[in-house]
Amino acid sequence: MTSLADRYASVRAFTEALAGKLTAEDQCVQSMPDASPAKWHRAHVTWFFEEFLLRPALPGYRVFDEDFRFLFNSYYEAVGARHPRPIRGLLTRPGGERVGEFRAHVDAAMARLLGDLPEELADLVELGLNHEQQHQELLVTDILDAFSKSSLYPALDPDWVEPAYDPGPSRFLRCPGGIAGIGHYGEGFCFDNETPAHETLLPDFEIANRLVRNREFLAFVDDGGYRAPAHWMSDGWAEVQANGWSCPGMWRAFDGAWSQMGPGGLAPLDLDAPVRHISWYEADAFARWAGARLPTEFEWEAASDHPEFREREGHVWQWTESAYRPYPGFRAAPGAVGEYNGKFMINQMVLRGGSLATPPGHTRPTYRNFFHPGKRWQFTGLRLARDA
Repeated sequence: MTSLADRYASVRAFTEALAGKLTAEDQCVQSMPDASPAKWHRAHVTWFFEEFLLRPALPGYRVFDEDFRFLFNSYYEAVGARHPRPIRGLLTRPGGERVGEFRAHVDAAMARLLGDLPEELADLVELGLNHEQQHQELLVTDILDAFSKSSLYPALDPDWVEPAYDPGPSRFLRCPGGIAGIGHYGEGFCFDNETPAHETLLPDFEIANRLVRNREFLAFVDDGGYRAPAHWMSDGWAEVQANGWSCPGMWRAFDGAWSQMGPGGLAPLDLDAPVRHISWYEADAFARWAGARLPTEFEWEAASDHPEFREREGHVWQWTESAYRPYPGFRAAPGAVGEYNGKFMINQMVLRGGSLATPPGHTRPTYRNFFHPGKRWQFTGLRLARDA
């Protein structure tokens, strides 16, 4: 069984392996307010360990740089003031090398702490590691957004291998209703928003055995889906008009042929691969056009163990029609760590599954991701559902 110290070393090394594919200039860029520079991600996840573990729990710990508490706090009001998120890209200093020194300093201190870790801190270390894995995915998606806006269309990793997908035909799985157990039961790590485990009543429903493909979404595009307001929620139609959307976020048309930007750079659009980089509004509009709907997050979770349920993870986060709200009986943890998920449970939609950029072993069927409905720089797609 992997020790917590070994797991810590593995997760931290993976972050550096991802960042190591980027130049110093790449690591400074911030393409939009929702994204963060790769250098900032590397520093912020390190700040988490220093702030919540080393400062309070390691006797004699020497803080690396007091300015970093301000620079690399993300949204923890209880910790104090912070550098504004929309202008993180202006932080040319500290440089990437200095951030690397910060990481090494914290890693050395964490090795001492993990060598004699109080039992009550193990869950907090695990939270920090899962937090870093979330930022590993953000590091990929944020730099992809920046690279997609370059006329050179550079690759994060020229050797990136796209995930294999199920080649079979799509069909609906009939799922009987009844009382379903929802949320995280038993042992193992989960985020607080996956709890408390509870029961919910589901009607009979049907859900697609696989994800919607580029070919299917292209039919929506060619049928004028982005020009037909009847398919769209009002806010979604406003987004289409305001942003000039006419196709998924990373699609590009050259000489009458479609290409798609990905971690491996620009490549011809694979029509049989799952569609990605679509907002909730686009997913919902496509489902309406297709005579179906998005599944609720509870339908998705209940159906995810069906033997014919394909592509549960490893391709795209899958939009659901569920608003991101707390489960019955949810209570945020006391202190700053309680700000992790609870205060975001409004005005966002739930996604389930896991994407091609999600680190291996990071997800589980109860995992609840969430974004505002107009966001599409993440690897987000959909599967269809309908009433039985």
